[in-house]
Amino acid sequence: MRSYPTGPAGRAAATLAAALAVALPLFAGAGPAVADDGRPDRDFTIEDPRITESSGLAASRAHPGVYWTHNDSDDGPYVYAVDSRTGKTLATITMRGVGEPRDVEGISIGPDGDLYVGDIGDNLDGTWDHVWIYRFPEPKTLRDATVTAVQYDVTYADGARNAEALMVHPKTGRVYIASKNEDGGGLYEGPAKLTADNPNVFRRVGEVPWVTDGAFSPDGTRLVLRSYFSARAYAFEKGRLREDRSVAAPFQRQAESVTYTADGSALMFGSEGAGSEVVRVETEGGSGSGSGSGSGEGSGSPSKGGDPGSAGDADEGGGGNATLGAAVLVGAVAVWFALKRRRR
Repeated sequence: MRSYPTGPAGRAAATLAAALAVALPLFAGAGPAVADDGRPDRDFTIEDPRITESSGLAASRAHPGVYWTHNDSDDGPYVYAVDSRTGKTLATITMRGVGEPRDVEGISIGPDGDLYVGDIGDNLDGTWDHVWIYRFPEPKTLRDATVTAVQYDVTYADGARNAEALMVHPKTGRVYIASKNEDGGGLYEGPAKLTADNPNVFRRVGEVPWVTDGAFSPDGTRLVLRSYFSARAYAFEKGRLREDRSVAAPFQRQAESVTYTADGSALMFGSEGAGSEVVRVETEGGSGSGSGSGSGEGSGSPSKGGDPGSAGDADEGGGGNATLGAAVLVGAVAVWFALKRRRR
């Protein structure tokens, strides 16, 4: 679920979001449209009226061009398979054997072909002493079905916290969670193997900025983390973050999800909202290496902190998105001041 930090940063983010909610429809014509060439992994719009809070994306390994997603709260134990060719839902999977989901925020596919669903959100920043991960094999056939899922209890070695990004490493199968905090979050590493018998303790292994979702490249050498206004790609080696660079993330009103395409040739960025759009951004060279998209300069070391209201580093590869983002931002501010004057 979309939440903002407390204090001045929170008020600024909430004000901007309110202005964007009014201004963005003015620029709707500049947004992506559903591809009409029949090719998969293109910009598409999620057509299912039940999916109004798409908070995670995972590219199917068994069904080319299909993306798994879910609502974040007030929905139930459901996961949806959406066809990127049409934007239509091909299957609704109901998980049984799990409790009532509270705040599902992330989804990822492991090297074993299993789907991992992260019920890891905590908008009150640490009121729940544990969260959950649900796991089940990706269905071989796409049709509505009920599956038995394994439920894992998750705790953090340094105390409870809010998180929205769950990533399974495509080679080792290890699960990682990125926490969400206005002063900068942490990257948490789970045990080598999850167990359903005891709590799984996740330990902080890196510092990250404000994060709403993340995804590993198919070869596991890159980890992309996105926020509301920017994204960064980190080199990932031996379970640790290395140098990072900016990514040409699209400007979206409720930027909540990201995943690599199954072949690693592009990143797919998603958003919350009814009829939300998923936008394709090519990775550098369009190769399966997942080396990150765009040509923005890296800082040379992992970023720390992060302002949730920041637009991030400039990136030459995202010129079109930056121009649109700037136009929308100017329009949002203008609308906000107009509304404020009208209320007076």
